Amino acid sequence: MALLEKETEKLFYSIGEVADMFDVNTSLIRFWEKEFDVITPSKNKKGNRLFTKKDIENFKLIFHFVKEKGYTLQGAKDKLKGGMKESDQVKVEVIDKLKGIKEQLLKMKDSL
Repeated sequence: MALLEKETEKLFYSIGEVADMFDVNTSLIRFWEKEFDVITPSKNKKGNRLFTKKDIENFKLIFHFVKEKGYTLQGAKDKLKGGMKESDQVKVEVIDKLKGIKEQLLKMKDSL
């Protein structure tokens, strides 16, 4: 599933939507929320987490470092606190775009 490609106009995302974006369990989203200070969802009256676009961007970075680059949680925390290099940010954006292209190509293939 393409990260954020179709839902760029929403202000808030539920934990289920965020988990679907990254193809992970909601428990991992809750865990990363506790582990990383950069994830700061609001909560509604029911206590449901409401993630913003900024939270999603931070999840992208965490996902990139932990799942794609193989960093430890502490390594990812250090990388986020130390500031991202511009090249790291560009890599994350390129990966997102490539995933979107891959999804579109697979849809085209299925329609043939």
